Amino acid sequence: METRDLTLLTDLYELTMMQGYYIEDRQELAVFDVFYRTNPSGSSFSIAAGLEQVVDYINNLHFSEKDLTYLSGLNIFKESFIDYLRNFKFTGDIYSVPEGTVIFPNEPILKVIAPIIEAQLVETAILNIINHQSLIATKSARIKWAAGNDLVLEFGLRRAQGPDAGVYGARAAIIGGCYATSNVLAGQMFSVPVSGTHAHSWVMSFGDEYTAFKKYAEAFPDAALLLVDTYDTLKSGVPNAIKVFKEMFDAGINPKLYGIRLDSGDLAYLSKKARKMLDAAGFQTAVISASSDLDEYLIQNLKSQGAEITVWGVGTNLITSKDCPAFGGVYKLSAIQNSDGELEPKIKISDNLEKVTNPGNKKIFRVYDKLTGKIKADLITLDHETFSEDKSLLLFDPTATWKKMKLHPGTFTLRELLIPIFKSGNCIYNFPEAMDIKKYCELEMESLWPENRRLINPQNVYVDLSKELFDLKDKLLNTLDVD
Repeated sequence: METRDLTLLTDLYELTMMQGYYIEDRQELAVFDVFYRTNPSGSSFSIAAGLEQVVDYINNLHFSEKDLTYLSGLNIFKESFIDYLRNFKFTGDIYSVPEGTVIFPNEPILKVIAPIIEAQLVETAILNIINHQSLIATKSARIKWAAGNDLVLEFGLRRAQGPDAGVYGARAAIIGGCYATSNVLAGQMFSVPVSGTHAHSWVMSFGDEYTAFKKYAEAFPDAALLLVDTYDTLKSGVPNAIKVFKEMFDAGINPKLYGIRLDSGDLAYLSKKARKMLDAAGFQTAVISASSDLDEYLIQNLKSQGAEITVWGVGTNLITSKDCPAFGGVYKLSAIQNSDGELEPKIKISDNLEKVTNPGNKKIFRVYDKLTGKIKADLITLDHETFSEDKSLLLFDPTATWKKMKLHPGTFTLRELLIPIFKSGNCIYNFPEAMDIKKYCELEMESLWPENRRLINPQNVYVDLSKELFDLKDKLLNTLDVD
C-alpha cells in the first residue's frame, strides 16, 4: 500500500482521448480545476485531504512493459501511441490547497497546468484520491465538533469498503479530528496514535466476567479499559470492573488510563448510572467510553441528555460516511493554450446552473475578519489579479449580484490558498506529518463561525468571484454561437 504503481488506475476514456491528442499532435498547455459543487452530509464546509497520496501517484506515474502489453492486447491503441507511453512522464505544474484546509463549493482546490495529453491522464486517479479522503476528513470534522472537548477514536476498519478505504480513511479521519485509530497498519504508515481495548469474545472466553477483567488488567495495567456490556452492564459489568480497579489500586498499581467501555443499550442512561457507581467507589478519574453505531447527530443528542461519556469510538458511520457515501469532486478544463501561446479561458455550459463552470486560470483569496480571525468569504480571481489589505475590497454574490459587502482597509486580512506542489514535473512541496496536518485542521475549524459549524441548517460561507472573473464569465456566456 505504501508506494504502488497506479498508472492504470484510470478510466479507459482518458487513454482514448490521450491517443486522440497524440494523433493530432496536441501538445498545448491546458488548465484543469478540481472542485466540488455540494458539501457532504448537509455541512457548510468540507476538509481537503489526500494530497500526499496524489503526489505519490504522480511521482510513480509510468507505464511498465506489463502495462503496455496489456494495453496493446486491447487492440484499440496504435503501436506508435504505445511507444509514446513507454517514455511517458508528467512534466506539468500542480497547485493545491494544503491538506486539512477548510474548503467550499465551486472553488478550485487543486489545479493542474500541463500539456493536455498529460493533464488528461491524471484526472481519474486524482479524483479517486481527493474525493475519498476529503469525504472522510469532513465527516470526522463534523463528529469531532459534536464531541466538543471529548476524544474521538476511529474504529471503522472492519466496516470499510476494502483495505485501501480502511487505511486511507483512517488517515483522513485523523486529519479531520480523531485522536487515534484502531487501524494498526494506518498507525504504522502515518505515525498516528492507535487505540483499542478488548472484544466481547475476551470476556466470553473466560469462565466468568470478573476473571476476564482481572486478567486483562494484569496484561495491560496502564490501559485497563474494560468492556462491561457482555452480560448485564449495571448488575455485572460495572460492579466487576470496580472490583478489579479496587484490587489494582490496593496493590499499588496506578494506571495511566482506566475505565469502562459501553457498546450497547441506552448509552445516556447507562453512562450516567455507571458514573455514579464509579464515583461512589472512589474512581472519579475512571474514563467512560462508548461505541455502538455513533455519528455526529447521536453524539450531540447524547451529550444534550447529560451522557457521562468523554471518549467516543466511531466506526461504520465515519469510515463509510454512511449518510453521504460520495464526495462530488469533478475535474474540468478551464483554459487552453492558443496559437499565440496564451491561455484562452474555457467554460462549460449546462441547463443546470450549478454545472456552469468558472473559466480561466484562477486562484483563491481567503478573506478573514481581522478582529476575530473568522472567515468572511472566499474570493475566486483570475491568476494575474492582485488585491491589497490597504485598499477597500468590494465583494458581491455572483448569482444575486445586488448582494454586496464592502470591506474597509484595516478590517480584513487576505490569504492566497493555492500553493505550488509540482513545478515542471518535480515535487517542490515538503509534506507535514499527519498529526501536524490534524493540528492545522483544528486551526482551520476555528476560523469558521459557530453558525457555519452547526450540524443542521448551517450558514454557508460566501464564495464570490472577482469583478474581472465575473465579467469574463458573463462575456463567454453571452458570446456563444446560437443558430
